[in-house]
Amino acid sequence: MEDNFNPDLRDLISPLPLGRSLFSAGMTAIAFLLTGLALLPLLAILAKILIEGVPHLSWEVFTSLPAPVGSQGEPNGFANAILGTLIMVGIGAVLSIPIGVLTAIYLAEFGKGKPIASILRFMVTILSGVPSIVVGVFAYGVIVLTFKGFSALAGGFALAIVMLPVVTLATEEALKLVPTPQRLASAALGANPLQTTFRIVVATALPGITTGVLLAVARAAGETAPLIFTALFTQNWPEGLLKPAPSLSVLIYNYANSAFVEQNQMAWSASAILVGMVLLFNILSRLVINRRLEK
Repeated sequence: MEDNFNPDLRDLISPLPLGRSLFSAGMTAIAFLLTGLALLPLLAILAKILIEGVPHLSWEVFTSLPAPVGSQGEPNGFANAILGTLIMVGIGAVLSIPIGVLTAIYLAEFGKGKPIASILRFMVTILSGVPSIVVGVFAYGVIVLTFKGFSALAGGFALAIVMLPVVTLATEEALKLVPTPQRLASAALGANPLQTTFRIVVATALPGITTGVLLAVARAAGETAPLIFTALFTQNWPEGLLKPAPSLSVLIYNYANSAFVEQNQMAWSASAILVGMVLLFNILSRLVINRRLEK
């Protein structure tokens, strides 16, 4: 039967020549080597944080305020910074998610081909590339000077600006992936554009939207520069939205530059907690993506 095979098909199923096999194996080895080199800085940073930070983690870290330098026997932690980070990221999420999602819905569903949609998408793309320290200076001018003081509200506002383009662009891409026949089927059943958009398109793209939101939250949790200009820092518990608020990223920045070894160690522990939070958000986003792909 092999004699009846098409010559072209015989070429496809025959083993590669030795030279091509060696070339393929060599390119694969080079690809693995370059991938390892690209991951080396990330793995080195993670290893350093885990080695320096994890051994000093304890229950007191999550429940106590920072102890004065040199004090003996007092519980030492940064629970206030963890709480402050969650508060400001929460404010940023509340401000940015509705605006970002609605903007993306306009861009993907109602603004197709319109000049204003192109201009809006261009502005959002530019905003995604603005350095975070510039965002902090802007939030300082808008919120800190207006309310005459550093505050958690100003920090949350700055984080909202950082999160907004991530949410908008991720949501728009998720909406674009919804098949057009689903929109047509909804319209054929008598649904108006708003019903089709919110009950069919947004519902279908919800896993992708959730992924974008989680990635935006993960990025905001690690921002430092905007919070230095807006929320500042305090060694106490957050006292309100219009008062200075502590955060993990600013605590790491302050303690890493401290001359005291115990504060340097606390900076490593705070780094481990912050990396853990970001990793948790990314794992959640991956789970959402996998669940979406399984459907």
